[in-house]
Amino acid sequence: MSGPLSGIKVLEIGTLIAAPFAARLMGEFGAQVIKVESMGQGDPLRKWRKLYEGTSLWWYLQSRNKQSLALNLKSPEGVDIIKQLARDTDVVIENLRPGALEKLGLGWDVLHALNPGLTLVRISGYGQTGPYRDRPGFGAIGEAMGGIRYTTGHPDSAPARMGVSLGDSLASMHAVMGALMSLLRVKTGQGDGQIVDVSLVESVFNVMESLVPEYDHFGHVRERSGGALPGIAPSNTYPSADGAYVVIAGNSDPIFKRLMSAIGRDDLGRAPAFAHNDGRAAQSGLLDEAISAWSSSHGVAHILAALEAAEVPAGRIYSVADIVSDPHFQARGMLLTAQLPGGAQVKMPGIVPTLSDTPGEVRWQGPALGAHTDSVLRGLGLDEEQIRRLREAGVVQ
Repeated sequence: MSGPLSGIKVLEIGTLIAAPFAARLMGEFGAQVIKVESMGQGDPLRKWRKLYEGTSLWWYLQSRNKQSLALNLKSPEGVDIIKQLARDTDVVIENLRPGALEKLGLGWDVLHALNPGLTLVRISGYGQTGPYRDRPGFGAIGEAMGGIRYTTGHPDSAPARMGVSLGDSLASMHAVMGALMSLLRVKTGQGDGQIVDVSLVESVFNVMESLVPEYDHFGHVRERSGGALPGIAPSNTYPSADGAYVVIAGNSDPIFKRLMSAIGRDDLGRAPAFAHNDGRAAQSGLLDEAISAWSSSHGVAHILAALEAAEVPAGRIYSVADIVSDPHFQARGMLLTAQLPGGAQVKMPGIVPTLSDTPGEVRWQGPALGAHTDSVLRGLGLDEEQIRRLREAGVVQ
């Protein structure tokens, strides 16, 4: 193992997206990640979306660098194995319903007594406390209640969802931040491990900018605005003559003047009413019409070249096909080639962020169910006969 988290041991007790994504991020930077899976089918993500020879391509991505331990947590022996692992684990990441760990006999009081330095990261829909704690929650519900769905889409349509599970991913990133902060405290001798309580709703809420003070002070409710950025102008999505869409952000004072010059509207660039953002925001529709009139008469290549020459931030809205063929993504190492079982090769996303001295790496793709059961148990000191008996008893797979 190499990387900045080399020597850190992570035990993942979770399924699907939020907890597994958090553990994946830590594994990419050197942590040893043991993923506990239910016997038989394992993580449901193995069967989600597009399958390659019966296994999800998402699985191979989400579970890279992890060891799969297939375990029956409904058996006392299975719970005892978790306790043994916890004694030498730095971080446990789970996304079960609140109270589920306690029902298994693996609550914080038990884990902390076994290992005072252990950090327990708990990801749930609404958090471990509060009147909604026992409600089931998925990322989509977090997006809905956290405020982002209400602001997504066009004003004349129902709120739209993002094309990915944003609520889960935001929770995963907050989980990793919390885990690292707790680890820093432990590793620098400032205190014991602690509980990191991550809510899907709150993870979305945390990125909602100035919604709360705007509402509290002005009574303003931010509404859906399509591709525009309300109160900041000009910043919107504009059509090209060849059917593409370009996001153009000309919202700082000097950039606005350069943008107006690039589209042949120096009259607007010099207008005193548009010298600052508040004046531009008051007449954002007029500015959008001027920019759209220009963009819709040119192909996307011409638009991007003209705006790059004028030093105006702009970008074509990319599909995945555009991403895969883009030289910048390739040059940055954001497209890796992975080998699947059977030898097929497939592109996978690279590792973010990029570290200059200790970059992350992919050591292997998502493993077969229980691929590391024996090696994990050997690491606990069990011999081959003990492992055989556990397997015959239905404790491990």
